[in-house]
Formats: sequence, structure tokens, C-alpha cells
Amino acid sequence: MTLRVLTTLVATSLAACGGGGGGGTDSDSVTAALVVSKPTPVTTPAVSTPAAVAASIPAPAATTPAVPVATVPDSSTTATTTPDAAPAVALPANTAATIPTNSSAAPTTPTPTAATSTSTSAYGTYLRPYAVNSLWNSRPVNPVFGTFVIPTSSYFPAVQSGAYSTGVFLASSTDQPMTVIGPGSTATWTAGVSDPDIGGSRVITIPRWPAGVLPASGSDGHADIVDPVTNIIHSFWQLKQVNGQWTAALYSWSSLTGTGWGDPAHYYQGSRAVGIPASAGLIRKQEMKDGLPSYTHPLAMSLTYNALSNGSSAPAYIFPATSADNSASANTGAIPEGALMMLPPNFDSSKIANADLKKVVETLKLYGAYVVDRNTGTPFVIYAENDAGFNLMPKGWDNTVASQLDQIRASLRQVVSTSGWIDGNGNPADDAIKAQQSTNILSMRGPWTKQSGTATATYDTYSQSLLFSATTTKTVFSNTNNSGLTPVKWALPKPGTTVKFSVTATGGAKLRLQVYSGSSVNYDTWDMADGQSVRILWPVGAWVVVTATTGTNGASSVKAELVPSS
Repeated sequence: MTLRVLTTLVATSLAACGGGGGGGTDSDSVTAALVVSKPTPVTTPAVSTPAAVAASIPAPAATTPAVPVATVPDSSTTATTTPDAAPAVALPANTAATIPTNSSAAPTTPTPTAATSTSTSAYGTYLRPYAVNSLWNSRPVNPVFGTFVIPTSSYFPAVQSGAYSTGVFLASSTDQPMTVIGPGSTATWTAGVSDPDIGGSRVITIPRWPAGVLPASGSDGHADIVDPVTNIIHSFWQLKQVNGQWTAALYSWSSLTGTGWGDPAHYYQGSRAVGIPASAGLIRKQEMKDGLPSYTHPLAMSLTYNALSNGSSAPAYIFPATSADNSASANTGAIPEGALMMLPPNFDSSKIANADLKKVVETLKLYGAYVVDRNTGTPFVIYAENDAGFNLMPKGWDNTVASQLDQIRASLRQVVSTSGWIDGNGNPADDAIKAQQSTNILSMRGPWTKQSGTATATYDTYSQSLLFSATTTKTVFSNTNNSGLTPVKWALPKPGTTVKFSVTATGGAKLRLQVYSGSSVNYDTWDMADGQSVRILWPVGAWVVVTATTGTNGASSVKAELVPSS
């Protein structure tokens, strides 16, 4: 996970903890194709065996390799202000995604067969998070690859738990609440925890806090808490306990039964740079020795600066990611965050004797790994759950494993298109994954300015609604700075296409949407009540003003969806 300085941003463009785009463009990230063939093994120089290898491994070089040290996440970035992304590339060919036209045909070698999980856990649970048709539970069909090769760097690649991974802690219905405050709090002043979805900071109260929560020991201090009562994953960054009080620099939440990725409105849902929980894609402890030849889901991967795209010549991130490290301009590679990386199906794993590494290789051939973050100096890191006991070199430095990790690096490629998707139950998932690109682009987070009346308004992140205090007097609030409209560029409608605006309200509240083109109102919905919807032709240069009006018979609430519609 990348070390970041968190800031409260103007209006709603907050994307903290590696979040937010890096000034990406709408150009395709990869335009050339991979000619798939048996990878040529990299000649790795002899490496003296260090006393202990706990994390990253020094990279091959023409000179004497550096002594291996723990992977240190990037410490140079700050939270971004405006996510910027491009249309999806790692998607079915029949979607609206822009696919490079000069990619090669899919390899003719047989696709590896998916393992059948012996787990009895249902999808959307602690052991098998997210929906069955989430990209975290789906695999691509006939992937087509780009040509960019992950470069070597200061260390060898790594597959590891430890300081910059995370534990996953299961709450129970009997666990008690816990309050988490921001760093820097004193006896007389309480700081809030940065919450990107509200566009500011607040004191966080988790309704059920399990015993034994232990943040990762690195400076990122990742910890994810799964609450099966509410089906929420609470994701923390820089969580620590100080004098008996829990503090954190950032908090976000994600639905345990959802896609496992941000959506354009609620675009930051976890502490990884791409806006997802640190637990997404982890090698979990119950999977390590389950007897299957591969893991039954994609893995989570970070890359370093010389592999990631810079947000100018190529987008900083692509679907399904909704944010990225904002200092993408420091990157010198070509792979956007959110990209799916895979090994070609004919990658030769027959000489890999290490069973744990071979299982990772078979997973990379079948499911791949999503790029979720940036690290410093390691070509790639794949993350395993803390306390899982995952260690590719339990007896100390292993030149063979190091060389094989480097061969994997040289053979990994970005998926630039597929012919389809298969979900966790073995069923086609094309339509479900296409639909994940056309979700709500309007947030109710504000900021809101009271125009008249006496009621108060509070944005509730968990219901994604604006909640009004009880009143008998009509009160009007407005958001005039376009901050409700998603900053995720791949999600924005193209001019001339149709969007559907729908209102959900209680207590007689109403919502009005004005869509501007330049300085002129292009469409005005006027006040709309619960259950009402309208279709709007999206103009050039669109921006929006949202006006919310309370009911007059007690408390009320309102939320809306603005969804691209055919």
C-alpha cells in the first residue's frame, strides 16, 4: 500500500489513501499485442543467501544484487483531488469499452481448467467475499494480451503477507461498538478520521469490533473488519491503538455482497489506491492448503513506478478501478491501476517445485491479478493474508524461487480484451460485468447550502442518502458546484447518449436536477418525488445543480440515481 498524506479536499473530490486519479487521459493504455509463446527464462545472477528473507527480494542485476529488505510502499504521494480514468480495456469485446484494434488474437493453446472449490461458504461472506459475478470471483475467456513487460527494479518480485498486507477480522453479533478517532487528537480536542465518501472527516463508530484486531505493522497500518450483520467491510488505513484509543488516518466501507470495487458515485470504498478494501483479492489462510491446483479468484497485486502508467500518455487507472495514486506523473511505465495481469496459458510451470508458488502461477494463468496499488522498488507484489503463514522461502534465500519469480515477471501481460467472462459458479457473466460499468454517477454527499427553512441536512454514507431533521416548514438545500457528479471519467456518459434520473424519497422529500451545458440549462427535472424518474439526453460539457427539499410532516430523506441508459 502506498504511503500517503491525507487531505480534506474542496467539495466532494476527495480520494484519499492513494485514491483519486493521477491526471489520466481517455486514451487506450495498451495498443500493441502479446505474441504468446513459451517465456524465455531470465538469467539470474548468483545471489548470496541472506540470513532471513521476510518480504521483498533484491532484483536481478548485472552487478551484485542488493541485500533483500522488506518492501517499503511509496511514501511520496498525497491524496488526489480529481480521479481521472479511461474507458475499460479488460472487458468483454461486446461491451462499450474501447479495445485496442491491433492486439493479437487469443492464444490457441487450451485455457487452463478452473478448479472446483471445495468450500461450502456462500458468496458474499467472510470466507468468500463479494457477489458471484464480481470481477473478484470471475475469470476471463480468451484473454488478449498487451506487449508491455514489467521491468526489473531494486528487488525481486514477491508473494507475501506482512507489513503492507492486511488481516481480515470477523465481527460477531455480540461484539461491542468501538470509536475510532483521527490522529493528532488530544485530551481537549478530537480529530476526525478522513472519510472520502463524505468529503471530509468524522469520528467513526464501528457497531461491532472483534477482539484481536491487529493492524499490519507497516506504515500503512491496514486492517479490514467484516461485519456479517450489516454485510459491510470496514477498511482502515494507518489504524493504530494509542494509549488504549484506536486512531486511523482513513476509513472507507464496502458491501460484502457487492462487486468489491468502487462505483462512480461511491468511488472510494477501501484503503487501497484503487479505492477498494486491502482484503480484496488476498490469498486467504483457509485457501492455502485446500488441495486445489489454483486459487478460485483473481489475486491482488501492486507494481512499482517503472511499470505503472503516468496518467498522460496512458490513463492512471481504468475500469474497474475508480481511483489511483495521484502522483502518477512520477510513473514511467504503461500499465494503469485496475488492469488485469495474467500469465499466458502456455507458461511452463512444470519445473516449479515450490507448491505455493505453483498454485500462484496456475491462478495467474486462469484468473490473473488486478493491479490495486503502487509499491517502491519491487516489480510486483502479490498479497497474502496476514497470519496465513505464507512464505515462499521458509528455509531462507532460495535462488531457484527468486529466478522463477523473475520469469513470472517477464511473462506477465496486461489483459486488453476478452471474449467473455465466467462467474464463480461457472456461468456466463458478460451482462453482469457490462452492467457494472453503467452504474450511478450522482452522489448526495454535497456540500449542501441551505436556501430557506429551518431543518438540517446530513449525508449518510451507508444509505447514500441525504437525511433531514423533522420539520413542519419546507426547507430547501442546494449543491451548485457539480460536486455530486462523479469525477471518474470512464463512467461519465458520452454527449448524445441517454441517462436515467430516478428519485427515492421518504417523508415527502423531493429532488430537482438541472443539467447545464456551459452556462445554459439544458434540462430541468423540476421537483421530483419518490419513485419518479425521467430520461435525459446528455449534453456536451455537462455539469449539474442538485436541489433537495424536505417534507413537512416530520423527518424525511432523499437520494437519487443517475445511470447511463440505452
